[in-house]
Formats: sequence, structure tokens, C-alpha cells
Amino acid sequence: LQSLFYKLQFNPNTVGTKDLTRSFGWDSMDSFTQHDVQELNRVLCEKLEEKMKGTRVENTIQHLFEGHVVNYIECINVDYKSTRKECFMDLQLDVKGCKNVYESFDKYVEVETLEGQNQYRAEGHGLQDARKGVLFQDFPPVLQLQLKRFEYDFTRDMMVKINERYEFPEKLDLDRGDHKYLTKDSDKTIRNTYTLYSVLVHSGGVHGGHYYAFMQADGKQWLKFDDERVSKVSQSVAVEEQFGGDGSPDNGNLQPGFGDNNNNVPAVRFPRHSSAYMLVYIRDSDRDHVLCNVDKQDIAEHLRTRLDKEQEEKEKRKKEKQEAHLYTYVKIATDKDIALQIGNHACFDLIDFDHPEVFKLRLQKQMPFKELKSLVESELGIPVTQQRYWMWATRENRTYRPSKVLTAAEDETRIMDLKEPPGLAKNTLNLFLETPVSGQHALPQVEPGDILLFFKLYDALQQTLRYAGRAFAPITSKVRDLFPQMCQFAEFPLDEGLHVFEEIKNEPAVMCERIEKHNSLHKCQLEDGDIICFQKALADEGTDAAPSPSMAYPLIPDFLSYVKNRQVVQFTKLENHEEVIQLELSKLNTYNEVVEALANEIGIDDPAKIRLTSHNCYSNGPRPSPIKYQGVEKLSEMLVHYTQVTNILYYEILDIPLFELERLKSLKINFHNENTEEVDTYTLRLPRDSKVEEVLQELRRRIPNSGSEPLRLMEVFYHKIYKVFDENEKIDSINEQYWTLRAEMVSDEERNMSTNDKLIHVYHFNTRNNGSAAQLQNFGDPFFFVLHEGETLSQVKERLKMKLNVPSEEFAKWKVAFCSMSRPEYLEEDDIVISRFMRRDSYGPWEHYLGLEHEDKNPKSRAGQPARFSYDKPIKIYT
Repeated sequence: LQSLFYKLQFNPNTVGTKDLTRSFGWDSMDSFTQHDVQELNRVLCEKLEEKMKGTRVENTIQHLFEGHVVNYIECINVDYKSTRKECFMDLQLDVKGCKNVYESFDKYVEVETLEGQNQYRAEGHGLQDARKGVLFQDFPPVLQLQLKRFEYDFTRDMMVKINERYEFPEKLDLDRGDHKYLTKDSDKTIRNTYTLYSVLVHSGGVHGGHYYAFMQADGKQWLKFDDERVSKVSQSVAVEEQFGGDGSPDNGNLQPGFGDNNNNVPAVRFPRHSSAYMLVYIRDSDRDHVLCNVDKQDIAEHLRTRLDKEQEEKEKRKKEKQEAHLYTYVKIATDKDIALQIGNHACFDLIDFDHPEVFKLRLQKQMPFKELKSLVESELGIPVTQQRYWMWATRENRTYRPSKVLTAAEDETRIMDLKEPPGLAKNTLNLFLETPVSGQHALPQVEPGDILLFFKLYDALQQTLRYAGRAFAPITSKVRDLFPQMCQFAEFPLDEGLHVFEEIKNEPAVMCERIEKHNSLHKCQLEDGDIICFQKALADEGTDAAPSPSMAYPLIPDFLSYVKNRQVVQFTKLENHEEVIQLELSKLNTYNEVVEALANEIGIDDPAKIRLTSHNCYSNGPRPSPIKYQGVEKLSEMLVHYTQVTNILYYEILDIPLFELERLKSLKINFHNENTEEVDTYTLRLPRDSKVEEVLQELRRRIPNSGSEPLRLMEVFYHKIYKVFDENEKIDSINEQYWTLRAEMVSDEERNMSTNDKLIHVYHFNTRNNGSAAQLQNFGDPFFFVLHEGETLSQVKERLKMKLNVPSEEFAKWKVAFCSMSRPEYLEEDDIVISRFMRRDSYGPWEHYLGLEHEDKNPKSRAGQPARFSYDKPIKIYT
């Protein structure tokens, strides 16, 4: 943050924010997630306060932005007053119902009278009529005002943006009205007159948009800051045009070409979607202190030095990028690098050139190769006469090995002309530097027909692999001729029996094949850069190996296959994601081997009682459906989600083996009482070929005092009843994953219906205005209801009130409508309700129902529906 403001102050160019967001601990997803700017401002200030503690600038944030309010409750008829002082860093002002900032402040300090059923319980005086309100003790030097452009609409059950016109002055006087916003004991010597210095604008709607800001740091010229673009604007653009509405004081803004008196076209007004969201005022008496001039000498020397150095490094990297076409990187691997990586960083091939320990030079492409040798001598201390270089090549089997030696003939060749085979990075040249082996001072003489071989040693007892060395060998020699050299590398007796293998490739599977000691190197098809792996023989020569039981991987191919396929898996408990068990397994492990390993770790006698669920990489949680018993062949299949690979599996412990559970159908059923209220939830398990009748019998057995009334089972989705199951229907066809299953008793009234009565659906709803049409939004628990012949709405309402057990005062606010295809037709008190339902239900009864319109007092009942708010994820600064 210091670096950002330093660059803003002294850098003539735009400044990126990637370093800042990275310092917050954010990834690219966090940086591009739509968030509320006021929330970011608050979280950032809190983090700055925390970081400033114990330093010379402690309490700076409070000094600049903190004001205080006094909440009070004062009794009218007795001498009693309760007060509570609170601090604020910004003020949230109502926009809806207010024309300007002053009206919002008037509303902020508005007095509420507590009387009747809302009386205040005063200590020692009982219930009393009282006045409740808020007054300001003091205002801060920098006053931050957030305009409440977004609010929750309970009727529509969604967040909405308020685009009404809302005015704010350039000069704000909070001492107006004889200090009516301040407490009696506040310091009246401080003049609370403020000047507007910044307007932050939100353009867009509730589900997304764009922020930009207007500022006048010098108090004269307004500037617009819109991402990397900064431009001068007039006062009217920065202030008046950000009032919202449709941009005109009378809410009537004629657009060019519309409403012209000459053509008599009706006036058309377009609402603005951009409006001020936050305002920053600075108290006039504190302006010079807050907006003081800053030059480099005002910044601590150590900070200035560090920031200048960072800037120099960035300029250097920028220059390197611009000159990249003139330079290339040369990476040089040595025996030391190979020894460092094999068995530690890697086991396959010879070297990973991306490892940070590998020596790297940035050289001009025109440089002769012999100058590279001189640079290596000065950097690594290896004389030019002891340097021999090998080019690398990617083979057809995707291994990467030294393939061609560079001789004195290439000394005058330019670096750019030492080309590797196609397919490799063109701006990097990889080389192997051969130097004299230990104890020698000169490079070995390479005879025609000699090949360069590399050796790896495997210790079967310790289960370790290391780089042993390299050597030249005639192509016509036998494999057994290499044994003395290998024994010398391993410090074995020269007559030690050895198993010898060639490491051929590791993709897509490991190929490491035994080579016979009596064969020639030519017959074994060995060439420059090939890798020989060897180990002590496990049995006498000519017999099969008899490994010790303690050896998990007795031979090199076994060990390499293990390394290739080993996988560390994090097993997370399904119901509690904080409990994590980490196990090292093989990607080739079968389903049974995976659950057995987990069962051993957590102490479960029967691995079949463990059920696994794969990880969803996109939602970062468990997938909806668990893995079926032996439903996958290998662990690797469990860890793949589309194109993503994870190392997470979720597990749960069942009370019966999984294969038995899968022969059963699990149903989660919500049981509702006669008042439509949910009483309990039951999870039943029955054989998949069971019928609904058996479900109801089992449910009756579990429900306390269930009596003899018949039960029914229904499918409910988005607060509508879509199906009542027939008792003879098989339960295997029920999809409980997306539908809610609900059971209830069938009432006496319904069982004793006459032929003239009608059973209908009743749903709760509220409306959302959308132009001239009203959209219905269902909520709550739907239910069945019997309509009697000739019954009026007033009679139906009385029975509905009793069934739902709703107080008369509350029910009087409800409206009743006949709803058809999501269109409500409101009924009058003397309407015969059953007459509306005599038509045929061509689209299903869920589209022709009796609707009860009222406020949803339990929005949480919408759980499971798509998110409707734009700022669901809270802002966090992690560092």
C-alpha cells in the first residue's frame, strides 16, 4: 500500500494494483469478484489499524475518520435517561425517501416515540413512554458518507438498486439548525463545515457494475479516475450529474431529438444507471493538515530507498522484456546438479532445468560460443580446458537426454546458431557440462564408437535412489564390462553381484527393463545419454530374486513404478471438513485397497462401511453423488473431475456396509402436521423394489402417536406440490436429490368430501412488479385444501386462518387470489371460490391454485434456490 501511494505521488504513469491485491493474499479470482466498495474500505481501515499498532502512526486512522454518536432513550413522564456512546468510521445515509444529504441527516437523528405495546422498560420505573434517538457527539476531520443505493426488498425477496435523484452539496454545514445534529455537551467551538473532495460512483445494477471516482485534491479542478484513465472534468459532471434519477431536477430530462416542440413527439426520459455511492468531505478547518504537500524528503529514507530500488528493478525487467529478442538464456547442468535432484527432487531422467539451483546465464544471441566458456570459468571456476559441452535432445519417447558433444569446431559459432531440435523453447539453450571426474585433471579422451552413459544406484533396503556417475564405454563392449565401474561408483566389492536395468521412459507408464550382462551395448541398443540403473543382486546369479519381506519394492522397476504413481490423498470427513487425514497411496490402488488403507488409519474394522465422495474442483466441495461400491477401478479415477485433478476425497462412516446400503433406497422425508408446519425429518431405508405403501407403513411406525389416519407422500419443488405418489408405485423411481419429499396425514374433511366439493392446492406468494405485469414468487409450505359448494371467500378465509393458526391481525393483511399460469386474480369477500376451479386443469393443478399473498417472514425458507445477491462472498485481507 505504501508502494502504491508512493508511485501515485511521484510516478507520471498509471499504477497497477496487482502487487497490492497480492499483498492482501488474494488470487486472481478474488481480484475479479464483484465486491462492495464500502465493505472494502472498512476492512482495509481495520487492517491498517491493526498493522499500525505499536508504531508512531498508531491511531492515525481513528484521528482522520472516527466520529462519535450517542444513542439515547429518554423517558417522557419520569426523570430517566439511558445513553450509549459509539464510534463510527463512515455514515450510511438513507437515499430512499430523501431528496438530499440534509434530509438524510434529519432522518438519521429523527426521534422515535416508544409507547403502547412498544413502551420502554426503565430500570426502577417499569414500562414508560419514551423518546429514542441518535445525536452526534463529534464529527471526524474526514467524513465518509455511504449512500444506501442498495437495499433488500422484502416484497420481492431480492436486493434492488435505488436510482432515485439524490442531491449532495459541495459545501456541507452540519452546524445548521442551531446544531440540531449535535448533543448539548458537544464542542461547539469546532465549526463543522465541510467541502466535498471526492465522489465515488457506481455504474450498473445490483448484480454487477463498475466503480469510478471524481476528486479535487487542490479544491479547484475536478479529475475523473476511471481505471487507468485520468481526465479533467467540470464541476457539473463530477457533482450534479452524479445525483442519479434521470439527471434533471424535475426528474424530466429530454434527450436530444425527443420531445421537440416542432415535431410534437412525446418527451422520453431515460433513467441513469450511474450515481454517487460514497462521498468524502473534509472539514474546512482541517484541510491544510489532511491535504498537506508531500515531497520525497517527507518519506522515511529506508522506505524511499526500498521503493526506489523496487522501481529500478521493475524498469530493469521492463527493459529486459523490450530487449528479449536480442538475448537468450543458457542453462548449464553439471554432475552436481544431477546428484542434487535424483532421489530428492526427481527420480526420472537426469535433470529438471526449471530447478532454481541450475546455473543460468543471459547472453546476447550474437555471442560466440567460446565466450560462454570464459564466462563459465569466471563464474564457476572451471578452466576452459576442463569444459566439454553436450547438447540435449527430446527423444521420441519424450525423454530428455544429452545427445551431441560440442567440439572446438563450434567455438566461433554464435549462441543463436546452436539450435536444439524443434519443439523446445526457442529462447533457452540447455547444455550439459562435462568436467574431469574426481581425482583427474583432464577430460577423458573420447574414441570413435564410445558412448556416454549415466548411472543410478538403487538401495532396495533403504528404498532410495541416487545418481552414481557417468562413464564412456565402447559400443562393442559387454554389459558385464561395466560392472567394475558400477561397483566403484557404489563402493561395492568388485565381485559383487548386480542387477542391471535400462531406464527407458516414464510416460505414460514406467519402462525400466533388465539388460543381460552377456549382451553387448550395441545389442542392448544403448546410445549417448542412456541411463543404466543398478542394484545389489537379491539372489545368486542365475536364480530368481528372493526379496526380503521387509522390502516393499525389491527391484528398481517396482520402485520407479511406485514413485510414478504415488499420490498423497487428503481424506476429509463429509460432515466436518476440518477433520483431515493424509495418506500416501498409489494411483493404481483399487477401490478396495483405498478404503482398506483408510479403515486401518481411522480404526474401522469393516472397510465396507466407508463411503467415499469425490471432490468438485469448481465448487470446492463434495460432489452431490457419492462413489458407488467398487464403482471405479483405480484411485486415479476418483481424483478426476472433468479436466481437473485433485487430491481430496470425502468419507463417511456408515452403520451398514456400503454394498448393502446400495441395495436399499434412502429417502429423506419431511413430516408436516395438520397446520402445514414441518414437525420432523425422517430418513428411511428400504429395498429398492419396495412400494410407496411400505414407505408409509415404516413412516407410521416412526411417527409418535400417528393414529390410524391414512398418510400420503408428495413431491414438493420450489414451494409447489407437483405429485402425490400412488401407494403401488416403486420407490426406486423417486428422485429425492432434486425434489423435497413430504408426508402428511390425510384429514377427515378430505376423506369425507362430497361429490360437489373440490380438493385444491394452496400456495403462499408475493409479487414482483415488472412493468405492467406482476411476477409471482412462491415461498413457504404448500398444502391441500377442501372447497365446499357455495362457500364464499370470507368463509374460506376463516377456515384458512384456523388451519394455518395465523393471528387475526396478521391474517387481515393477507390477500387471496385465484392464480392461473402465474397470474393472480384477486377475489372479493362474496365471491364463490369453488366456481374458479371448475375448469379443467390442463396444465396440472400446480398452475391453478388458490394463492395467499403476504410478506415472507422467513426468507431462509428459500434455501437451495439460486443466489440472488451480488455480494455473497465477504471481503478478507489475509496478510
